[in-house]
Amino acid sequence: DSLRGLRLIDDRIIHALNSTLPTQSFRGNVDAPSVCKRFYDELQLSYDQRAHSIRHCLEKVSNEVEDLRRKKNEAPDDIDVMKNLRKEQTKLRLLQQEMGVEEVVKDRTLKVFYERCRDSYTPPAAPVLL
Repeated sequence: DSLRGLRLIDDRIIHALNSTLPTQSFRGNVDAPSVCKRFYDELQLSYDQRAHSIRHCLEKVSNEVEDLRRKKNEAPDDIDVMKNLRKEQTKLRLLQQEMGVEEVVKDRTLKVFYERCRDSYTPPAAPVLL
């Protein structure tokens, strides 16, 4: 749920760019480079927050899995430990998958951003898109 909230900027990028950047005929009325720079900075902040959140959760769940593995080795017949271990391992796999989803979302958003702002603003570390 937290990631969904943090991904709103990515989900609404086309609307945000359309509402803030003018068409070619109205370019003179808006400072497109500053609008694109501000929007890019917001995107980067969002990416950093999400990556930090996912890494934090991954670390926390990884530690929990390690603790449960130790408990399982100490008491291999404890069913509660085995259930909790499987639950935490599933959570860990989901969080690892979320890192992949994050990359896909980021690539899609940046592609739209570069398509719309390529004439106005070039970020400092702009990737080459084919």
